[in-house]
Amino acid sequence: MKKISIVIPCYNEQEVLPYFYAELAKLALDMPFAAFEFVFIDDGSEDGTLAVIKDLQGRDGRVKYISFSRNFGKESAIYAGLKNAKGDYVAIIDADLQDPPMLIKDMYRILTNEGCDCVAARRTNRKGEPLLRSFLARQYYRLINALANIELVDGARDFRLMNRQMVDSILQICEYNRFSKGIFAWVGFKTKWIEYDNRQRAAGKTKWSFWKLYVYSLDGIMAFSTTPLALSSIIGLVFFLCSLLIILAMAAKYLIWGGSLYGWPFLVCILLFITGIQLFCTGIVGQYVSRTYMEAKRRPIYIVKEYSDECC
Repeated sequence: MKKISIVIPCYNEQEVLPYFYAELAKLALDMPFAAFEFVFIDDGSEDGTLAVIKDLQGRDGRVKYISFSRNFGKESAIYAGLKNAKGDYVAIIDADLQDPPMLIKDMYRILTNEGCDCVAARRTNRKGEPLLRSFLARQYYRLINALANIELVDGARDFRLMNRQMVDSILQICEYNRFSKGIFAWVGFKTKWIEYDNRQRAAGKTKWSFWKLYVYSLDGIMAFSTTPLALSSIIGLVFFLCSLLIILAMAAKYLIWGGSLYGWPFLVCILLFITGIQLFCTGIVGQYVSRTYMEAKRRPIYIVKEYSDECC
């Protein structure tokens, strides 16, 4: 009998976990031909998430958990879950029930019958989301696909079921600044997409503020594209040529018609403008340097404070 490991990153999900576990139990009953393990990763939650997970483990031997010493982020939680998943197939799913657990049954059927390595889910719409966030998300996918050498599907989720070969390949990527959607695309393998309508979380509050999403989107671009560095060089060259043309034009005007050159206000504006462009390009370089610096430190991706048997 094949085993399916389900990895569940959790951060302050105390309210929704009982409902989520009930859905997992229904899924397991509906798939008697497969064995299951439920790997919960407590990402340094500040509420009673860990206590709920321990209670679930006491009632169900399929439940395993790892608890971090602090909040290391969802990417670290996903990596820890994949590292400790023992199944022949591994699923990643959020605990907020925006991703329907019962979809894993269809994923398993497709994965075992259609010769693919991964079955991933994507939302067909963003119903219930703020219009600005939906618009920016769509534009972000267009931007990163234009800049990076990978292709991200609009509406793609981390929710997916993978075979062991693909999981082992993902675990070979040990970088500190992780962007899982990009890693899934970068390792390759044949992926089948299934669609579903957007859902609201069953309980609790989202942990993704607009600022966190912005920083996360930058991580995705910086991790899989050096195009911004090339663009900064091109911008510098363009403004160098523009400034050279302005100097030549001013010199020609002075030689042909005489008179004085432009005064200091014009010069100050030009200097401020060029300096702003330089600082912008320096900031781009700084982002890449800072990520290289963090990777060079070789810090652990996460630190475990507590774990159940068979984990870590």
